[in-house]
Amino acid sequence: MRNLVIIPTYNELDNIRPMIDKVFSLPEKFDLLIIDDGSPDGTAKVVREQQRVYPGSLHLIERSGKLGLGTAYLAGFRWALENGYDYVFEMDCDFSHNPDDLVRLSQAAVAGADLVIGSRYVTGVNVVNWPMKRVLMSYYASAYVRFVTGMPVRDATAGFVCYSAKLLRTMDMDAVRMKGYGFQVEMKYTAWKLGFRVKEVPIIFTERTLGASKMSGGIFREAFFGVLKLRFRSIKPKAV
Repeated sequence: MRNLVIIPTYNELDNIRPMIDKVFSLPEKFDLLIIDDGSPDGTAKVVREQQRVYPGSLHLIERSGKLGLGTAYLAGFRWALENGYDYVFEMDCDFSHNPDDLVRLSQAAVAGADLVIGSRYVTGVNVVNWPMKRVLMSYYASAYVRFVTGMPVRDATAGFVCYSAKLLRTMDMDAVRMKGYGFQVEMKYTAWKLGFRVKEVPIIFTERTLGASKMSGGIFREAFFGVLKLRFRSIKPKAV
């Protein structure tokens, strides 16, 4: 079983080295693919240095400019399938997702789930160091997604996720339209509509302590209106 963790980065100089070391210290083997969107702070340079420490397990795709979270993950998914990985994980670089939880997501996938979601809301509200306004916005965003789409997922906007290669091969990635955080909703909705097994695993989400958040009003608007359009889209598997 081959696991690949995909981490998109932009200006994560403070976090990238400790994140790489942490993932490779886990009791289960995970390879890492960093997708850097031209970080001016030298994030990619650190990754290249660390590739000498972790040869064959740490990979890097460098892109010119900020091209969006969704396009980064889609590029990573295609790379993962081309290179024969069985399970593919999404994770942030800022330690808001605890890398130790990768093992728990992996176990749920091996037990039969095609999409495993590291969920902040499946057992209540498990968020640390967020202002109440942001907690409410995130929690009710997922409630809004459930209301509009009927998808029974408590944390529809979660960015800590594991996909089986079977699911990714079945999805038509060329049909994915949202690029920001709405991308997370679109991927989950597509998996659910295609009939794949979805499992939420409770995690504790901790707000970053180093670096700057990438959230913006434009990202939120894309997700809000994109969900309305999702409800009326026909979701089909990739044509063979």
